[in-house]
Amino acid sequence: MVIFDDVFSWQGWGGKFNLASGRCRLRIFDLSDRGPEKLSFLKPIVVVVSDIPYDGPSLKRVTVKSCASHIATQVVERFKLDPQRTLFVEYYPQTRYGTAKEHVIAERYELVDFVWHDAKALHPSWKQPPPHLLETLQDLMARVPAHLPAEK
Repeated sequence: MVIFDDVFSWQGWGGKFNLASGRCRLRIFDLSDRGPEKLSFLKPIVVVVSDIPYDGPSLKRVTVKSCASHIATQVVERFKLDPQRTLFVEYYPQTRYGTAKEHVIAERYELVDFVWHDAKALHPSWKQPPPHLLETLQDLMARVPAHLPAEK
């Protein structure tokens, strides 16, 4: 079940300078009730974050990878999630580049593990999902639209 699928804005730090604040695409899935499969997951909540395309100056761009701990801390707090029962994933969709878009960078999923201390995510580490989990992630992502509606 999809709990959330929208743009997520996180607050930065540094007082009025609001350093490292940003926005990302956030999807939260609950695998607690997987229908007829009735599988039990150690981490039934899946949080998937992705960068939002940004055409502005690169100095103002903040990526989900650069703020992974900060985003995870705020998502857990805002949505009242148990971090020990939550799987954090960064998703990078397929992209094309080149004069005729002839070059392709394949879509990619990265699992992010954190050390949790006083309700704060620390020391992120990234790894590739095993094949069976990758298949589950691809199935979940196929259930939500690839693009958000245009902002008004």
